[in-house]
Amino acid sequence: MRTDITIRLFDLFIFLGVFQGILISWFFIKNSNNSRRANLYQGILLFLLSINIFEELLNNTGYIVKFLAITNYGEPSNFAFAPLLYLYIRSSLYPKKKEHVWGHFVISVFWLLYMVFQFIQPDEVKYNSYIGTKHPDWGYLEGVQKISDDPLGIRYYINELTAVQFTIYMIAGIILLLKKFKSLNQKIFTTKNELLVVIRNTVFHFLMIIVIFMATKLYYGMHSDIGGYLIAAYISFMIFATSYQILNRSTFFDHPQSFLNFPMPKYQKSSLSEDNKEMILSKIKMEMDSNKYFANNLASLSGLAKQINESSHHLSQVINEKLDKNFFELLASYRVEHAQKLIREDTDTKLTVEELAELVGYNSKSSFNTAFKKLTSQTPSEFRKSLSS
Repeated sequence: MRTDITIRLFDLFIFLGVFQGILISWFFIKNSNNSRRANLYQGILLFLLSINIFEELLNNTGYIVKFLAITNYGEPSNFAFAPLLYLYIRSSLYPKKKEHVWGHFVISVFWLLYMVFQFIQPDEVKYNSYIGTKHPDWGYLEGVQKISDDPLGIRYYINELTAVQFTIYMIAGIILLLKKFKSLNQKIFTTKNELLVVIRNTVFHFLMIIVIFMATKLYYGMHSDIGGYLIAAYISFMIFATSYQILNRSTFFDHPQSFLNFPMPKYQKSSLSEDNKEMILSKIKMEMDSNKYFANNLASLSGLAKQINESSHHLSQVINEKLDKNFFELLASYRVEHAQKLIREDTDTKLTVEELAELVGYNSKSSFNTAFKKLTSQTPSEFRKSLSS
């Protein structure tokens, strides 16, 4: 059994990308909740991509021979990438919409269970599988395969199956995105809407990955692993680009800092004076009351911060400390209060609940009803009836 190890410059690039990706994925997942599910899906997607390109790194350098027990450990996640991307797009565009997610991962879970047949194979069989794709000139070992690692004969078609699933989910995601562009009367290549730009670019990069995948498979054959290495390098590059964006948009450098400084509790080291807090609070109220920012169905903390020319961190601090709410609670309170006003003024009862929801910034009737009842103990319909009685 040969154990040749070869490390090239690009391997180091991918290696650094793996650990950077895992680190960033933690912060995406950490900063997710019911109103920011997109961060959760993106964090899990980034984590799976990172551990997958790590497997590609092990294969390409030859280190996998020292860890034959985990050969092909990333295979099941091939069928999780597309659903996670689709869920990220959907939850970004429609953050209030309830969604059932587990059905999207049935194939991935099935494939994980099916991989047991691969994991129990002798090391000689796993070694032969490795050199068959990377070093066919090395010479195969004699190994006894007591049970097939692919009893249903479906692992042989994993690349084709992955391509089909990715195509279906990408089409579904692109349709959602195009509908959003149309509903907001935005152009794909000229929009200035921050959310639409981010999702459009994300879709573009995954389309690039598909192009690399298909081009290498068509040129070298569907069962060649050359494309995997190119994709790993591309993903690593995108991870570094994301890291740059995170650091570039951070408020960390707006205040005196040291890389030796231990993280402090939230807001403890804030540079905001009480006068500054009151000023920011007045700007928030002005944007909400006069410009009705809450009625924007794509309203976000970063978007409001940009509108009033303040940092998201300072904005969040002021809302928390001065109003004893988080941003989404503040948003809901303004929306529900405005909905009550519209209902009182709608004496002829012409506005439907769906229309009311849209007018105050909600994307769905159910989200509107939930927020309204939480704050008033009544649904919009019950509130309307109470006025008439």
